[in-house]
Amino acid sequence: MDRKLIAGNWKMNGRRADAQQFAAALRHHLADRAPPCDMLVCPPATLIETLRGALGDAPVALGGQDCHDAAKGAHTGDVAAPMLADLGCHYVIVGHSERRAAHHETDEAVAAKARAAQAAGLVPIVCLGETAAQRQAGETLAVVARQLAGSLSDALELARCVVAYEPVWAIGSGATPSADEIAQVHEHLRARLVARDKAAGAHVRLLYGGSAKPTNAASIVRIPAVDGLLVGGASLAADDFWAICA
Repeated sequence: MDRKLIAGNWKMNGRRADAQQFAAALRHHLADRAPPCDMLVCPPATLIETLRGALGDAPVALGGQDCHDAAKGAHTGDVAAPMLADLGCHYVIVGHSERRAAHHETDEAVAAKARAAQAAGLVPIVCLGETAAQRQAGETLAVVARQLAGSLSDALELARCVVAYEPVWAIGSGATPSADEIAQVHEHLRARLVARDKAAGAHVRLLYGGSAKPTNAASIVRIPAVDGLLVGGASLAADDFWAICA
């Protein structure tokens, strides 16, 4: 895990022209150098095909932002994991705090989506994190441990999972926990994963997310317990995303 994973989550932003412009700029950055990390972009489902075509053979993986727990069926408006795989995705985000809050997704629902993702050949990026109230109450470690246990069911293959710690209070706020606070949570999560499966648990990538941007990326990824970043708004501009990767 010496090689970091930098994943961009575009959320509900962008049109085809934006995707094409982003890809052109990123290809320019990659024209004469090898990628400094594993690079992943998760655009809205409407832009996956456009972005894949515009990126061409650039070494950038694609992912979805969510998937249904069923492979197909009468689920209007939802996207199935096999559909994402069919578009060329290799990853899918599940359990993001915005979906847990706005769509009332439980740990059990997230676990079902993660299983569906793996069944379709995708790597689930399972998100978890505490609210401001939970942090102030000193419940951070208990909350993330509970979410980890509930969102990663025994049926999942740990070796094909990524976990992203995103403190809810930090997302989009511009604020981030201290390096010691991030390290404490990541080390706690690692211990839980290793206790579950010593070999596989030691190799699950643990990403940090929550107001990650070019100005703080280097200091965060230098934390030994951090294996990469899940980047929100700063991933929309190719130059910013590249600066974070670099």
